[in-house]
Amino acid sequence: MPLLSVENLRTYFYTRAGVVRAVDDVSFLLEPGETLGIVGESGSGKSVTCYSILGLIPQPPGRIMGGRAIFDGVDLLGCDKERLRLIRGKRISMIFQDPMTSLNPYLRVSEQLIEPLLVHEKISRRKALDQAVTSLEEVGIQDAGRRLHFYPHEFSGGMRQRVMIAMALISRPEVLIADEPTTALDVTVQAQILELIKRRQRDLGTAVIFITHDLGVIAAFCREVYVMYAGRIVESAATGEIFARPMHPYNAALQQSIPALHQKGKPLFTIPGLPPDLSKPLPGCPFSPRCTYAEPKCREQAVTLQTMAERHQTACLRYQAGELNDLRAAVGV
Repeated sequence: MPLLSVENLRTYFYTRAGVVRAVDDVSFLLEPGETLGIVGESGSGKSVTCYSILGLIPQPPGRIMGGRAIFDGVDLLGCDKERLRLIRGKRISMIFQDPMTSLNPYLRVSEQLIEPLLVHEKISRRKALDQAVTSLEEVGIQDAGRRLHFYPHEFSGGMRQRVMIAMALISRPEVLIADEPTTALDVTVQAQILELIKRRQRDLGTAVIFITHDLGVIAAFCREVYVMYAGRIVESAATGEIFARPMHPYNAALQQSIPALHQKGKPLFTIPGLPPDLSKPLPGCPFSPRCTYAEPKCREQAVTLQTMAERHQTACLRYQAGELNDLRAAVGV
């Protein structure tokens, strides 16, 4: 039985420029202890999907237009705020994308670390501080007893990210949502952060949703991958299958953009064009204006996910019709 089941989630933002369909009919399953990756360019709807699940979308201008997110028999999208508050931060935690803007600069790290314990565990402040020190030590922060009382600006970028991880894991959650936790970190610190999350996941048995635009991170970290574009899932499969047999031109283009696959002497590959304006109707495949394989029908016919192999789905009309047999050549495999 899935630990978290998201079905037909739709999140819109009502702005002066029109209705932005940031998340449009997204569904996925998260099994206990699993690591699930959501990948796509900036603006594809990855973060908004997870913010919607946790009730973190500002309303207005945002609005959940439909769908369900079932966690332990509770619909997170339909339950009352008090029940959601009991789950958020305790059973489901999140590592936010930018720790410098997510951590309160006016509060010491100690105050921010112990807040989930004081709210959810109802323990004494002294015991909460002891657990906070242990949590900082577990994520590799030296002299945690003293640094616990520092302000966020007194930590380096990598250390602030470790503080965010400690804060997310201090309540031993069943689900951890990691929203691009290695963005803007150098390669060495990035590897340390990923290994830290892996180790804590093994220790706690936590299921992880990993949001990123980096396919290299996905390959090293996730077991199941959902590729998002323009607020929709355009392909999903096990990680090995996603790389070995891409079934959507967008997935193939993302793989071709991986710097490690770049051939010396040739220009770096970039996906032509820009993501679509989500405030305007998208009658066909949203990727068709940028797709080298697009035909007139791709711009006109509505497209939905279809299963093409075991646990492998794609939303490409031409692949579904058997007209694109092998996209592996596009990424030089």
